[in-house]
Amino acid sequence: MYLIVGLGNPGDEYAQTRHNLGFMLVDKLAADAGVKVKRHECQSLVGSAIVENQRVKLAKPQTFMNLSGEAVSCLIARGEGGAADSLIVISDDLALPFGTIRLRQRGSAGGHNGLKSIIAALGTNEFIRLRIGIQPEHPLSDTRRFVLDGFSKAERESLTDILERAADAARTVLRDGVLKAMSLFNG
Repeated sequence: MYLIVGLGNPGDEYAQTRHNLGFMLVDKLAADAGVKVKRHECQSLVGSAIVENQRVKLAKPQTFMNLSGEAVSCLIARGEGGAADSLIVISDDLALPFGTIRLRQRGSAGGHNGLKSIIAALGTNEFIRLRIGIQPEHPLSDTRRFVLDGFSKAERESLTDILERAADAARTVLRDGVLKAMSLFNG
């Protein structure tokens, strides 16, 4: 069973912010599979689904971004697979141009506090990550404010297509493996 974790911050005030792209993609995967992500488990909202003939647990940690590792390590400890190699983490990425999809089998946190927390809690960086670019076209003076702000009008107009492409990337990982998905989506 795969565990697909979307990173974000809980609460309505964060729902439509750049930092919540992980939550948005988990919600899209759940809606496409006809399930809800609403059961409480391990400080997360979770739902179970079949995606590309794979059993998956979809999760949105409710610990706030910087403590995501607490929820993820608990979910892995309780999981049937019980291994980080069946983990897919979805996050925003300030270093990637807006809307760019990037898949990796492993790697550093790249400055992302949610990924830092997960790596620290699991003691490994050996898990799949699907990152969605949010980089602005202008220099930032306050990155924290930027990631916690809502999308611009232009960004909102392309968000549906970006989430569809990211969902296709996640489904490709489940169906064909991460290497094939990387070759198709990392451009």
